[in-house]
Amino acid sequence: MPDATTHCDIAIAGGGLAGCLIALALAERQPQLDVRIVETGAALGGNHVWSFFDSDVAEADRWLITPLIVHQWQDYDVLFPKLKRTMSATYNSITSDRLDAYVRQVLPAERIICADVKDVTPDRITLGDGRTVTARLTIDARGGGDLSTLKLGWQKFVGQKVHVPGGHGLTRPIVMDATVDQIDGYRFVYCLPFDAETVFIEDTYYSDTPDLDVPAIRERIIAYAAAKGWQTNGGGHEETGVLPVIIGGDFDAYWRSTGSGIAKAGIRSGMCQPTTGYTLPDAVRLAARIAAHPDMTPAQFEALARRHWKARGYYRLLDTMLFGAAVPNQRYRIFERFYGLSASLIERFYAGQSTLLDKARILTGKPPVPIVRAIRAIWGLRK
Repeated sequence: MPDATTHCDIAIAGGGLAGCLIALALAERQPQLDVRIVETGAALGGNHVWSFFDSDVAEADRWLITPLIVHQWQDYDVLFPKLKRTMSATYNSITSDRLDAYVRQVLPAERIICADVKDVTPDRITLGDGRTVTARLTIDARGGGDLSTLKLGWQKFVGQKVHVPGGHGLTRPIVMDATVDQIDGYRFVYCLPFDAETVFIEDTYYSDTPDLDVPAIRERIIAYAAAKGWQTNGGGHEETGVLPVIIGGDFDAYWRSTGSGIAKAGIRSGMCQPTTGYTLPDAVRLAARIAAHPDMTPAQFEALARRHWKARGYYRLLDTMLFGAAVPNQRYRIFERFYGLSASLIERFYAGQSTLLDKARILTGKPPVPIVRAIRAIWGLRK
């Protein structure tokens, strides 16, 4: 047990992906600093598989994420009713087990505090048992704020690691298989071949609601495996998730919902790719930035998040089209058309770094949604 009051340079509330990346970046680039993580769970990182393209992370920042990669492939497939394409792009996966082990390898044990967080102020984390961690800077990375301040759709999923005796035959990931029945919005199945007999199958939905029927989706995963001819002996690791897809909302209200004058990271700061809900690329960028400028103030964190929100307005417009204009069981057509575009455009999109030409190209041509519905959706967002 640490003392009633622990003093350090930087204290991070939340040992998820964003918080752990900040701690790792500071340990590598600012080893003189005493950095502490406070995490409620027994394991850092929760229960997740995070995947990303090489192009999601700048070459200058690869030092931070490379030690966490446990699987890597040089290409991947997408499958739609009218489009089947193999994309040449390096795809990587990291797991929460690897993240937990690596952070514990890098940080001294006393710098990882397993405790509930009661309150966070600019220079103090108060724990549930009354202890405190004081710091020159605290960073709140505990997950989302008040989502009612935002207009949202949802990306939700159930994933299982499945053993296939004799082999599943996949040599590369299937990032989107949208040839499946379209249920509860845009549905696709995602497959990662971890080894010759192990495949991670994730059944994913772009839905209007956050409701997740886990038993029903488990049955669909079993049916999908059977349709592939995979005679499995049951699922192993299981992951579930409900990610917000940001259509619009009040950034100021969202930021205030978790306190003012406090540095924030991850989805708590609103920093994500609005269409996918993924936070990894932005979490890497922020962690690298903090490591280069460890004297950042809470006001600078807020200004950075505000610029990020403004810069991602285009993606929120696309989300408006996806959820407001497309008929739910026809949403797959938007992605089918998107995956017919250039590979470089697709890479920049996922990284959240689309150029002006990319943005124009995505919106030009034959629209995959009814024009009248699109106009109504955009008009409704702006009212």
